Formats: sequence, C-alpha cells, structure tokens
Amino acid sequence: MKEQLVSAIQLQEVDLQDGSRNRKTEEVKERKTYTVEEAVETIGFGPFHIMLFVIMGSANIVEAMEIMLLAVVSPEIRCEWHLQDWQVALVSTMVFLGYMVCGVLSGYVADRYGRWKVVIGGFVWSSYFSLLTSFAPSYGWFVFLRSMVGCGVAGTSQGFVLKTEFIPAKYRAYLLPLSTIFWMVGSMLIIILGMTVVPSMGWRWMIRFSILPSVILIGLFMFIPESARFNVSAGNIQGAMATLQRIARMNKASLPEGDLMEPVESERGNCYILVSRAFRRTSLILWFSWFVASFSYYGSVLSSSELLEKNLLCTTDADEKHSIKHVEDESLCYCIPFAMEDYQTLLISSLGEVALIPLNIGLLNVVGRKYSMVIIQLASVVFFMLVNICTTMLGFTMLLFLLRSLVTMNFNVVYIYTAEVYPTVVRSIGMGFCTSFSRIGGMIAPFIAQVLMSKSVVLALTPFAVACFLCALGTALLPIETRGRALLQNST
Repeated sequence: MKEQLVSAIQLQEVDLQDGSRNRKTEEVKERKTYTVEEAVETIGFGPFHIMLFVIMGSANIVEAMEIMLLAVVSPEIRCEWHLQDWQVALVSTMVFLGYMVCGVLSGYVADRYGRWKVVIGGFVWSSYFSLLTSFAPSYGWFVFLRSMVGCGVAGTSQGFVLKTEFIPAKYRAYLLPLSTIFWMVGSMLIIILGMTVVPSMGWRWMIRFSILPSVILIGLFMFIPESARFNVSAGNIQGAMATLQRIARMNKASLPEGDLMEPVESERGNCYILVSRAFRRTSLILWFSWFVASFSYYGSVLSSSELLEKNLLCTTDADEKHSIKHVEDESLCYCIPFAMEDYQTLLISSLGEVALIPLNIGLLNVVGRKYSMVIIQLASVVFFMLVNICTTMLGFTMLLFLLRSLVTMNFNVVYIYTAEVYPTVVRSIGMGFCTSFSRIGGMIAPFIAQVLMSKSVVLALTPFAVACFLCALGTALLPIETRGRALLQNST
C-alpha cells in the first residue's frame, strides 16, 4: 500500500512537471514579435516626425547654400583672379569631384557604422572647410578648399536616408517632396547674401556668413536619434528599442505587442548586392538617372547664371546694360558683376523649386515614382529648348522659373525612389553610389553651361535636353515600382 502511494505521488509530480514544460512551450510559441517596419507603421505620424522634418529638412538649406554659392561667387572670383571660362567651370567641377569620391565612402561608413555619425561629421567637415575658403589667398587654394567642402556635403546627403527610414510609408510621398522648401530657402538665402553682403563687404564675408546655419544645425542634430532600422541590422536591438520607445512617447502612441525581433545582417555595406541579379538593372538605370538629374539641375542653375552674367540671353526689351554681349573671343573686361536685376531674376527662379510641389505630390501618389520621373524628364526636354527662344526679360524669368521647377521635381523623385528601392543593409551605400554618379553630371555641367555657352546658347542647352530625353526612355524600363511598398530590411 505504501509503495503504491509513493508511486502515485511520483507519477503526479512527473505529470505536473510535464504540464509546466508544455505551458512554457505554448507561451514561447504564443509570444508575439514585430519588426521595425511594423513598429514605424504602428506608431504613425506625430510630433517626432515634425521635429525630424524640420531639423533634417534644414540640412537641405546648408547643402543648397554650399552648392548655390558657386553660381553667386563665380563673377566675383573671375574678377579678382582674372579667370578664364574654363577656370571658373573647374571650381564647380572640383566641388563635385570631392562629392563623388566621398559619396561612396560616406555611404559605406553609414551602412557599417551608422547614418547619424556620417551626417554630423559631414556638417562639421563642410563648415570648417567652407570657412577656410573665405581666407583662400589664391585661385589654387580656393579650388582645393571647395573640393574639401564637396566631401563634407557628400556626408550630409545621408540625412535623406536617415529621414526616410523614420517616416511611415503612406507619408513619404507627401513629406519628402516638401523637403524642397528647405532647398529653396537655402538657395534664396545665398542669393540674398550676394545681394546684400557682396557689394559692401565682398564675397569672402558672404561665405563666412553662409556657414552660420551649419553651426546652428550641428547643435540641433543632437535631438535626432540613430536610425532604428540601422540599429537592428547591426544587432543593437536595445538601441533600436530605446529609439522606438522615444518616438512612441513623443507621438503619444504605443508599440506593437511582443518583442522587437529581426536578424542581424552581416552583409551591411556590401556593394555587390547593388549589382546582384535582383538589383542589377535597377542600379544601372538609377546611376544614369542620377547623372542626368544632377547634370540637368546644375546645368539649369549655371546656365541661368552665365546667361545673366554675360548678357547672352535673347531678350526683346533689354536695357542698356543687358544689351551688351560678352563673348569669349572679345577683349573681355574680367569684372562683370551681377546687377540687382540679375539677383532678382535668380531669386524668382529659385522660387520655382517649390512652385510645383502639389503637382509633384499628385504624380507620386497617382502614377507612382517611376512614371513621375518619365513625365518630368520629358517636360524638362521641352523647357530646356524653350529657353533658346527670344522673349522679354519677364518671359525669360518665367521660363527659368518653370525649368527650375521641373529639374528640382526630377531630383526629388529620384531621391525618393532610391531610398525606397534598396534594402536597409545597402540603402546608404546605394545612395552613395547614386550621388557619386550624380556628381559626374555636376562635374560636366559647368564646362557646358559656362564654357560652351560663350560659343552658342543652343549648343550649350541641347545636351541637357538630349540627356533628359534618353533618361526618360531608360527610366521607363525600371523593373520595380515603390509606391506604397514597405522599406526592405535585407536583399532576400
């Protein structure tokens, strides 16, 4: 009897242990998990994203000021150092060379070590060398220092990736095009500085004043966290959770139930993924699209500056000053500073960069990213050729206004598509390669817009139109449409 009782007790203990193990197994099976993509979508849009939009968008102000500075300062350095057309063009080319070389490097570093570090480092670097530029004792030093600025600006462009990775899918087509407002503000600021500072204090003080926004932004960037998508790909789940919890608190929202769970990615920054079977055609077309986006954008900016500086535009109501044509084979006075009317024309054309934002947003949401690029590129062809016609000064200003709108829209859509099409593990290096190809376009554009323009306005503008047309044909062959699609975490 005693033995039977002991056996029954032992059997009951075994059953209890088995039941306990089964419950634990069921709990493990039932424990929910979620990805960063699901967390971002669940949290939704709120105060954090407004802060992100303002601070990261303001980065475009600085980038625009550094790039547009070249158009404003060109007449001044031409005068000070008695430069030929090719020497003025070389300044822009060297800036873009620095951008190209550092674009891939900054993308690799951003994918391996974090987006935030690259962005903040780029701002510090570009601000420092931009300040040194204002003390350049010679043309050679000016060219070298501006190329160093280009390296820093390449790092700041990774801010677009950082911003994209925090924005829910359905808001990207609205918020990312609105970033153009900040680029326009930067363009206008540098032109206003040119109008107010250059005539009284000179171009060197204009550059010194232009770095003030960079200094302010370096402090504001402390409020922006590292990308949660990058953190999980690097295995820093705790850091990603801290960021997502902070965003949820700011937005007064909740995270999904369960644990954040995504695999650590060992292929971060692996550039071979860009030319793998899954992305080869996309990458090749995108590289050309970025080349054309930069080529056409800076072509329009530098062409307008050159047409105004040398009075090469064909106007039916030119005043006495603008009726004097300055071409390369004349005994040219080296000093042809911008008149106040020229600054005003550049200012109005800069407003064109935001004029068609509603149309841009509508196209992105209705026809998608791919066909938006096709439509905009074909429209750019038309307006590049229309700039050749003889019209009034007002007519030229309006043509320039609309052309700037179109080439800016194209740049916007190319940026958005690139950030959406590549997975997190190579998103930054993918953007880095694309921006590097874009700077090849930026390197070539000055020699057409600032050198060939003196020979023939038609010959100078035709290459930009042809490039846009070929790009439209290529863009139609892109295999992936990213409208409404979640951001990929890995390449599989």
